[in-house]
Amino acid sequence: MSMIRTLPVLFLFIFSLTGCQAIRSSQREVGIPERELAAAIQVKADATPLEKINAGAIEQTTQTTSYDASYVKLGYPNGDVSLNTGVCADVVVRAFRKTGIDLQKELHEDMKKHFSKYPRKWGARKPDSNIDHRRVPNLMTWFDRQGKTQQITKDAKNYQPGDIVAWELGNGLLHIGMVSKIKVESSDRHAIVHNIGAGARMEDVLFEWKIIGHYRYFERKQDAKDKARPRNRNQAVQD
Repeated sequence: MSMIRTLPVLFLFIFSLTGCQAIRSSQREVGIPERELAAAIQVKADATPLEKINAGAIEQTTQTTSYDASYVKLGYPNGDVSLNTGVCADVVVRAFRKTGIDLQKELHEDMKKHFSKYPRKWGARKPDSNIDHRRVPNLMTWFDRQGKTQQITKDAKNYQPGDIVAWELGNGLLHIGMVSKIKVESSDRHAIVHNIGAGARMEDVLFEWKIIGHYRYFERKQDAKDKARPRNRNQAVQD
């Protein structure tokens, strides 16, 4: 992390605006054939929210080619910077919008009612719909408040496609990305879609940094069925 330590103060200030600090590429890109990529971003008419969010994340790797943490005045709701740029949080926000969930609006509405529940590290005195949803700590807080927090483990099998993962890069710098449905060759890991400085990429970086947050908003069909299935009487007694 020596590169981080030598950054000019101005750059550190710009990164702090979003809390989505990323300044380099990990150089662990996971490439797939064009035909497979086209299939991965295709969304069928009857697609589930989980399928939509997976396709939406991977599609960004063909659209977002740069990183820009500048503060920008956005429209509301569904405000966004230019699709060809953004920060790590924008990967998550844009993927969720493919399912009809606008995290800009969701966070803003929750922060208006429960501002004290959110981090105050930026000195803000009230919610700001231009930037709040683009800050990693705020996204982490919102997912946790929705009851979507998952256990943090070192077992790759516990991180499923569509899961949101947050990391600490060092020196208090945070990052966030999404687990894709693309498996890393010869491993149990799925590639991560994230933007750490060179645009949205799909890379093998799940355990590259210290994981500080793990969230699952959408369950797989089978998982949802298992949770909804009523227990028989014997199970209830044994419990």
